[in-house]
Amino acid sequence: MSTTVLDRTAPTEHPVLDVLAERWSPRAFDPATPIDEAKFASALEAARWAPSSGNSQPWRFIVARRGSALHHGIHSALMGFNQAWAGDAAVLLVAVAETATDEGTPIHHAAYDLGQAVAHLSVQAHHDGLVVHQMGGFVAQRIREIAGLDERFAPMTVLAIGELGDPASLPEPLQQREVAPRVRRPIDATVLLSA
Repeated sequence: MSTTVLDRTAPTEHPVLDVLAERWSPRAFDPATPIDEAKFASALEAARWAPSSGNSQPWRFIVARRGSALHHGIHSALMGFNQAWAGDAAVLLVAVAETATDEGTPIHHAAYDLGQAVAHLSVQAHHDGLVVHQMGGFVAQRIREIAGLDERFAPMTVLAIGELGDPASLPEPLQQREVAPRVRRPIDATVLLSA
């Protein structure tokens, strides 16, 4: 079990829940600790109960535990520097949007609903002591092939999930990013229109 502790609390402009301010996206994962199955089940349960337009629940997940051929395959589909660190994660989870019904009717809100499910999963995982890092750098077609996904299912992101590891285990440029100050643009620059 990892004993690494980093205080990465966001310097918020206004008060938010601690679980939101403290959640961050590390790249250092403990390569020796398997996923805590009870905590992981709770994270999936949180995703299950995320808001969903018309209760359509257009999200699916591919769960790849470290050491499995599936984990190796998903890891091989990652691009760039994601491959340098994500292999240590206990689970690589592919978040998949169901973009159309079985009959072919488009589900226009699929990506939005999937994002809600992943946000709920991430917050629950953080609350329970797991860390999550979402990645957009992957070859979607490779994941489609590995998982045998129908065209109506779109891999949207890959999440590395597990116990926090030692930042010193990362390549030097990533070590610096792991401890760099957290920043966000101000709320004024985010709100486009307000009356």
